[in-house]
Amino acid sequence: MKKSILLIVAMLIFTGTSVNAQGILKKAGKAMQDELLGTKPKKPEQPEPTCACDKPEMAMDMGGKLQLDYKELTVSISDDGRILAKDLHADNYYIVQNGVTQGPIKGDDPRIRSFDIVSEDVPEGADAWTFRYKQYISRKDDKYLISFGGKAYGPYGQIQSFAVTKSKDKFAAIVIENIVVTEDEGEAMDKAMKNAKTDQEKMDLAMKYSAQMQQKIIQGGGPNSMVPKLVTNVEGITFDWTKNMGANPNGLMKYDEILFTQGSDIKDLKGNKIHTVTADQGGADFFISSDNSKVAWYTYGTLNFSDKTSLNELFNPHLTKVEGKIFLAYMYYSPKKNAILKCRIPF
Repeated sequence: MKKSILLIVAMLIFTGTSVNAQGILKKAGKAMQDELLGTKPKKPEQPEPTCACDKPEMAMDMGGKLQLDYKELTVSISDDGRILAKDLHADNYYIVQNGVTQGPIKGDDPRIRSFDIVSEDVPEGADAWTFRYKQYISRKDDKYLISFGGKAYGPYGQIQSFAVTKSKDKFAAIVIENIVVTEDEGEAMDKAMKNAKTDQEKMDLAMKYSAQMQQKIIQGGGPNSMVPKLVTNVEGITFDWTKNMGANPNGLMKYDEILFTQGSDIKDLKGNKIHTVTADQGGADFFISSDNSKVAWYTYGTLNFSDKTSLNELFNPHLTKVEGKIFLAYMYYSPKKNAILKCRIPF
């Protein structure tokens, strides 16, 4: 547009018309004047988020050939520092390792599966525990086996919860050695009871199933084999279920230790309370320092600390270990660099 209008102005001046170039410029709108004169103001740059640190690491460059929009990606990080980004609207993944971005890559690519990220989405018909933790949990007949650190644990009739530390050297699970009725057996019993034509048939079936369950309890080791128990490779841990009802192990809150969540309390495996979750902290992701002196919780882009400080406009907080030291790391988008950057806080 600029060239064509300047050409018209030049022609009018050359032909001696009474309308001069300056008049055209006066009559032209502000946007056109800016276009003609090259004075169009630049859009103001977005400020860096408040969570920006002094010396961030480059996590993922959004510019270059890829031209990605960080708002259209979900980003996760593996324990070895690799970054996996997924397009929210397509089966496209991007892997960042040592500052180099590979992609787009399809979801069935072995490079994607190598991330071994625990998925909450279990395919229909698949067993949840063996799907999510296939490197540790397997099935033998109708029971579970746990393999960890070269040792085998089990078999167990049921796994209620399972956790591994970020350092991958400790695990803990709440299990039940024997269950009276498996899911398949229960469905078969229900079907048989529904198909019974008379009350006497129903009574006979009830007596039969009752005897079978009693026999199973005896063969399985008695009633004690039916109560939940803690299985872990952490030595020196005793577990009283009556005092820890509803407790679940968690391996994400500390880098090198399993903790328990029980109601609103966060405890260590010995039952010592570390933190009580308040109403305004409900639903947050928690992080506990190795010496239990610091607590951080993350929700909706804000990372709060027990010393009353907070950081905003960040995502993907996670614990990491660098040169033997543990850090609480997080990511943020930098408008200035058009990149996802990473900061680390000693923790």
